[in-house]
Amino acid sequence: MQKIFPDAAAALDGLLRDGMMIASGGFGLCGIPERLLVAIQDSGVKDLTFASNNAGIDNEGIGKLLRTKQVSKMISSYVGENKEFERQYLSGELEVEFCPQGTLAERMRAGGAGIPGFYTKTGVGTQVAEGKEVKQFANRDGEMEDFILERGIFADLAIVKAWKADETGNLMFRKTARNFNQPAATCGKVCVVEVEEIVPVGALDPDSIHLPGVFVQRMVVGAPYDKKIEFTTTRQRESA
Repeated sequence: MQKIFPDAAAALDGLLRDGMMIASGGFGLCGIPERLLVAIQDSGVKDLTFASNNAGIDNEGIGKLLRTKQVSKMISSYVGENKEFERQYLSGELEVEFCPQGTLAERMRAGGAGIPGFYTKTGVGTQVAEGKEVKQFANRDGEMEDFILERGIFADLAIVKAWKADETGNLMFRKTARNFNQPAATCGKVCVVEVEEIVPVGALDPDSIHLPGVFVQRMVVGAPYDKKIEFTTTRQRESA
């Protein structure tokens, strides 16, 4: 099976449609599938639901798709650096499902494992629990406590970014860029990966593989990348 495509548009060809759900990896601007996001923007598809830890920043990452009004719903944990997200949410243009960060990662992992739902203590007694099923379980001390039901995420498409891949799609992520990419990759019906480098089969240490190639259907080399920074904090240089 040929998994390597010449560019992001070719890798997404035939997969995109209006109204679909996309699981996107990365954290902030770290490890996001930026080439694939640009290709989605260029395709013109709309009414998209994104399951992603965050929505990038203004005009970067998923923020590009917010600017072009291609996203109708976000399932996210943190969105504090995106003013356009804030504007659309407060004006009622964008539907938002806020989800605790660990719960969001577990919802993706559960979807990838074929688990339709799980119970968690996180969010009990808060707005996160509104409208969700509540069930009691015994804690470690034998005391009964409330837990809420969270649904696994089953996305139509997963887009992720990896550091290295071999030609069969075995992936390695680099440090914090692994965040959300691994669970996001597993919960899509189809997983498309942009990678910095593709190496021959056998070149990667089998014990260092973070995601087996069985989860990956398509790949594209996205390098070279410009390192983008969400915001820069500096201090005055001390005088000699």
